Amino acid sequence: MLEGSEELILDRLIHEPGRLAIMTVLSSVKSADFVFLQRTTGLTKGNLSSHLTKLEEAGLVSIEKRFVLKKPNTNVELTPEGKKRVAHHWDLLDRLKRLSETWTEQDEPTRP
Repeated sequence: MLEGSEELILDRLIHEPGRLAIMTVLSSVKSADFVFLQRTTGLTKGNLSSHLTKLEEAGLVSIEKRFVLKKPNTNVELTPEGKKRVAHHWDLLDRLKRLSETWTEQDEPTRP
């Protein structure tokens, strides 16, 4: 087992590929509308909606439904907690990557 591995436990809510894509896109913009998120993540409407619901229930995104030029528009942005957790998640992934790059055969544990 790696030293300090308890600290390297990934956030399963964020790590799911669809939600990680959503969170990553949102971390690079102030906010995004539903259509933009759908196009950038490649998710279907239903899948994106389901993921956004889970992220909203966890307090990681805020969703505002409004009308723009008489058309419904859903706007999404990261909450402060969402910003913190996605940044932490990417930090963990970076740490795991660095650990794997420095791992040598002599460090590999013996296997039964």
